[in-house]
Amino acid sequence: MLRLGAAISLLYNGGAGVSATFDLPLHFAFRLIEMAGGALLLVGMWTPAVGIVVAADEVWRTLAPDVSHPAVPLLSILLAVVAASIAMLGPGAWSIDARLFGRRRFEIEGHVRRNY
Repeated sequence: MLRLGAAISLLYNGGAGVSATFDLPLHFAFRLIEMAGGALLLVGMWTPAVGIVVAADEVWRTLAPDVSHPAVPLLSILLAVVAASIAMLGPGAWSIDARLFGRRRFEIEGHVRRNY
């Protein structure tokens, strides 16, 4: 669900600004990164790498005054945090990465797992 929510937000935010910022190449590049990152996160392809790139893109958009959208800087911060979280969590069970490379589960030693 986290990947789905982030992907939809990135696709919508990137797609909404492409037509408005077509004349500025740097703005267009940031929007293209958002849209490509959203699409790759949606299908679960290269999840950790895409999460890092999208998080860096959103942090850059927040800090750079010539690139950021002043009305909604909190959206970029939120998307950066969510993308970094997705990069740390890795691919989900229903992702292309899980099909290609398998899904790894981390078990904490000393933790007793009980099934109720």
